[in-house]
Amino acid sequence: MSKNDFILKAESIYKSYRMGATAVEVLKGVDFGVEKGEFVAIVGTSGSGKSTLLHILGALDRPDKGVVAFAGRDLSRYSSGELNRFRNKTVGFVFQFYHLLDELNVLENVFLPTMVSKGIFGWFACRGWAKNRARELLGQLGLGERANHKPYQLSGGERQRVAIGRALMNEPSVLLADEPTGNLDSATGNGILKVFEELNRAGQTIVMVSHDERVAQRAGRIVTLADGKIRRA
Repeated sequence: MSKNDFILKAESIYKSYRMGATAVEVLKGVDFGVEKGEFVAIVGTSGSGKSTLLHILGALDRPDKGVVAFAGRDLSRYSSGELNRFRNKTVGFVFQFYHLLDELNVLENVFLPTMVSKGIFGWFACRGWAKNRARELLGQLGLGERANHKPYQLSGGERQRVAIGRALMNEPSVLLADEPTGNLDSATGNGILKVFEELNRAGQTIVMVSHDERVAQRAGRIVTLADGKIRRA
């Protein structure tokens, strides 16, 4: 399979961090690809480099060595503006701790990515569409009645659904989820996984990081990261 068969492809990814005088190697030559429409889970113990790999795939971090390509194009060749658009529109992020803004209501949190991507005049031109899109997403996620609530008025599961709505706002090609059920009880987490399954059945490409094998089993494919490398079956 060639590089262009993957919507997202990482090749020979190395990443280390400084801890005082010591360099800690986190990723040691990772090769990883995602086809369009896949639901892939990356599993591994704490400290195995799962989140680091996800952040590199989403251009939140840069590898020390190696290539990450979206639709065959090396992300290192993107301009700063193109990278910002990639993070804002091409990929959507869902994090373990939601990262919602308590000063905004639920609806505003969902349409925030569109607001951020537009200038003042651009926002005025599209705000009607953006608010309707956000309301539609909240309805699909079972939160239509919560649009005017603040995040701190919601349960953990509801807050994660708002975060998923925000991630989907700009219709991303790939959804990247970092331990999306890690802060939830098993029943609530199961509800979030059902949302991911429904999204994937509708064609959404998803890459999910989890330390929990039972969570990972809900994905269509599981990749194990151990000692900074992909463990081969």
